[in-house]
Amino acid sequence: MSFSKRYFVSTSIIALLVCFSLFVKLGLNADPATQNLDNAFATPSFIEPLGTDQYGRSNAARLADAISNSLLIAVSSVVIAVSVALVSGVYAGWFGGWFDRICSVLVNMVMALPGLVLVLLFGALIPGSFSFLLLGIALTMWAELFRVIRSRTQKLCKSPEFENSRLLGFGRIYRFRMHLWPYLKADVFTLACFGAGNAILALASLGFLYVGLRPPQAELGMMMVELFRYYQVAPWVLVQPVITLMLLIFSFYSLAKGRELK
Repeated sequence: MSFSKRYFVSTSIIALLVCFSLFVKLGLNADPATQNLDNAFATPSFIEPLGTDQYGRSNAARLADAISNSLLIAVSSVVIAVSVALVSGVYAGWFGGWFDRICSVLVNMVMALPGLVLVLLFGALIPGSFSFLLLGIALTMWAELFRVIRSRTQKLCKSPEFENSRLLGFGRIYRFRMHLWPYLKADVFTLACFGAGNAILALASLGFLYVGLRPPQAELGMMMVELFRYYQVAPWVLVQPVITLMLLIFSFYSLAKGRELK
């Protein structure tokens, strides 16, 4: 496997956003919830490099908090979905039986609804709940991963190499490591990157409807909704979460295409 220039550009953007978030949180020690109405919509300065919002809150602190929340949900949902999908998909494709039938029915139920609608349903049950948002996003991601992993595993288990290893008495771990995982990892990586981008987009969409994360936590979609009415007064404040969201989604989507097989 080799990595294209797109891969390095994408990882560099994500790394810069992470470094910005860590620098603001740890270096500047700014509180995203502290208000100062006398300092509302202050222009960028040395003290406030990104200015302040309508409540005089540090926009750098809020943006850093929003980036960390978005990445935390994205990475956590990807880890959960990939772990569960890899185990369940390989087992269902390898052994079939009742487990395969139950998982297939569950996947069809999840896929019957658009992913965003399902996440919205989980978010509306307990608004502002990090756990429910994470569960809804991970569930929609798991369904797509399971289908791909199961289908690929079924084909790979019928290959001559896999059958020869079984007849020669090699164990299941060896067969998975040598004959399944090398062919699954590219698909898992691609779907995981797309899933991370979709998770960030879904979280921002929920923020538009006020069923995502709740104040004092900052979130990109919620920031855009709150600041949109002031775009004529302080356009630089509104542009910041918009550009950040675009960079995050662009980076993860590009990352999915940045790995080239040779």
